[in-house]
Amino acid sequence: MSFDAFLFFDGNCREALDFYAHAFAAEPGRVMTYGEAPGADRTGPDADRLIYAELPVAGVQLMFSDRMTGQEHVVGNNLALTLGLDDAVEIRRVFEALAEGGTIQMPLGETFFSSLFGMVTDRFGIIWQISFTGKG
Repeated sequence: MSFDAFLFFDGNCREALDFYAHAFAAEPGRVMTYGEAPGADRTGPDADRLIYAELPVAGVQLMFSDRMTGQEHVVGNNLALTLGLDDAVEIRRVFEALAEGGTIQMPLGETFFSSLFGMVTDRFGIIWQISFTGKG
């Protein structure tokens, strides 16, 4: 089984990819611009925007893309990504990194379903739910 998420941006995909790579201490995989895509217009307005990028995070593949110029873009698209980790120290590190420039919706704390859970909307409008999945 796999959990994949595709995140769309409006011209700032490269910045978002760098931000998440830093937040999760991960190395991006494939990165391709619209101009590098087979049969693409290499001089058009979207040539330098990212058509695809990937970032492995906790066994999940996050995929990234800029929307093409003129396509409607809704920040966040009402999508919440849920990340369960079994290391409370790492949960706090990731939560704080995602909160940088964003908004904490629910501070990290105990809930009926997790001994450590929090929700944050990052500076790109993506909603994250972070929870402890280990024992103790």
